Amino acid sequence: MGKHKNLAIVRSVTSQGLSVASTARKYRVSRQWVYTLMRRYQASGPAGVEPVSRAPARRPVSTPDPVRKRIIELRQHLTSQGADAGAETIAWHLQREGFHAPSKATIHRILRTAGLVTAAPQKKPKSAMIRFEAELPNQMWQADITHWHLVGGTRVDILDFLDDHSRYLVGITAYTRCTGADVVEMMTTLITGFGPPATTLTDNGLVFTSRFATHPGARNGFEVLLASQKIQQKNGAPGHPQTQGKIERFHQTLKRWLSSKPTPTELTELQELLDQFRTWYNTNRPHRAIGRRTPEQAYTALPKATPTAEQNTQYRTRRDRVDASGKVTLRYAGRLRHLMIGRANKRQPIIMIIDGENVTTSHAHTGEILAEHTLDHTKIYHPKRPPPPNPQTHQKR
Repeated sequence: MGKHKNLAIVRSVTSQGLSVASTARKYRVSRQWVYTLMRRYQASGPAGVEPVSRAPARRPVSTPDPVRKRIIELRQHLTSQGADAGAETIAWHLQREGFHAPSKATIHRILRTAGLVTAAPQKKPKSAMIRFEAELPNQMWQADITHWHLVGGTRVDILDFLDDHSRYLVGITAYTRCTGADVVEMMTTLITGFGPPATTLTDNGLVFTSRFATHPGARNGFEVLLASQKIQQKNGAPGHPQTQGKIERFHQTLKRWLSSKPTPTELTELQELLDQFRTWYNTNRPHRAIGRRTPEQAYTALPKATPTAEQNTQYRTRRDRVDASGKVTLRYAGRLRHLMIGRANKRQPIIMIIDGENVTTSHAHTGEILAEHTLDHTKIYHPKRPPPPNPQTHQKR
């Protein structure tokens, strides 16, 4: 339509003899525009009055082709490796490689144009989330157990500990079946290597807490270890995994990365993959929640928090009867312990007063103290604690 109108304006002057002012009034354009069309027509004929694009000949702020190409390559490479491949991650990699990274919106637009974006309209917006974060490294460790499969479908457990402040993966280990003893052993190793955290946050699995056990009572091994280190223990509300949201989200990253690798045939192969993942996750993967730093950078940037709260000792009583061999059993640190009372007291009713690791056993009817024990989580059988020496036997004659 524009070409034909422009040509009609020119013909009104050249063929019909109208003046420039009359032609401008007739077609409701400016006189300057009529003169411009006349000059174009005289120079190039009808082709000269065709509409011309108003876009600039060059766009100095447009994304260069090498950068566009590298954005697409990074998206495809990171996706194939099971890594995060969003606009912020791609911008971080571009900067590391020496490119001038465009804005997140520009990167997203390039990916969408290339058909590399899958719409997710049902995804919950970030503004709907309520987040919390520890202020210092080692202020809180989150721990959990997830699962993976070996060749043949064998299911195995993966235990991991994540620093809440920095997202630093403190430890990750594969087990055929993770037990309470495994959790205690790994936690002890991590405390030796990284120092004790001020608090821990886990779900209510029996390897982490005994408060929802079928027969609750004594603390399990993990609880005893935390109490001995003055580490405050926190547990999420039952049926509310969002409390441990960071480590739950971490498992998505872990499993996406494992899915991009060949399925391991043995537990040792899986552990090798987990060790590789831990190095990559801590040192080569920028994390959006910590300012596009790696977890290792965030973990080493500030001083470490340490336990400060005094732990309340566990006090409880229990009624029982001495067995025929002169022993009673007591669950402590997740295992049954055998306490020697003495054959002379077999079949006798007793009351046990448990104050942390100290146990005092008395006769249920007479109140006579029969034995005292100090529990050791490394031992199953506990002999009676020897009575204190009688001062009178040490008096000089």
